[in-house]
Amino acid sequence: MGEGGLIDAAVADAPLAGETESGDLYLVAPHPGGVLVAAIDGLGHGGEAAQASRVARSILEEDPGAHLSDLFVSAHSALARSRGVVMSLASFDHRGSLTWLGVGNVEGSLVRAVEGTVRRADSILLLGGVVGYQLPKLRPSTRPVEPGDLLILATDGIGPGYLEGLDTAAGPEAIAGRILAEYGSRGDDALVLVARYLG
Repeated sequence: MGEGGLIDAAVADAPLAGETESGDLYLVAPHPGGVLVAAIDGLGHGGEAAQASRVARSILEEDPGAHLSDLFVSAHSALARSRGVVMSLASFDHRGSLTWLGVGNVEGSLVRAVEGTVRRADSILLLGGVVGYQLPKLRPSTRPVEPGDLLILATDGIGPGYLEGLDTAAGPEAIAGRILAEYGSRGDDALVLVARYLG
């Protein structure tokens, strides 16, 4: 899924075995200033988790260009009577920067690539809390991005170590599919989103 020429993104996901729908959802939403990317994990699994994630995603879709803190606060208000979600948001802009923040345990990595090898990875700041139940003090951070850099967001259904042996020269779809196949858990919903910054 190419988004306005700024990023090329792909998602691989799977519900918990025996469930008909996943509580893990994603969003890739272009806006005039750039592209908002989100990975959302409704607490638990099944229908109620999926419903909470859908509410959060609908809030993000309303104004994807808003400040990340405002998006978290709006989602928190909308989810007050739900089981809540954990989520990580990342916003690419046209000036070559990425602003990101997570509440809960949706991991985020920004992988700098050179000739198909991993040079280094920055990790998203994950704050403790649950959107809809307990929102921490929000502190988004901004990183410069270069063409070819990869953003990877992964819910807790993706096991640790997925950056090891990462082929950054592969396309986002291939990377996401490999991570899900090799690191996806059978004990939870799982989702991985891979976005390559094109510049």
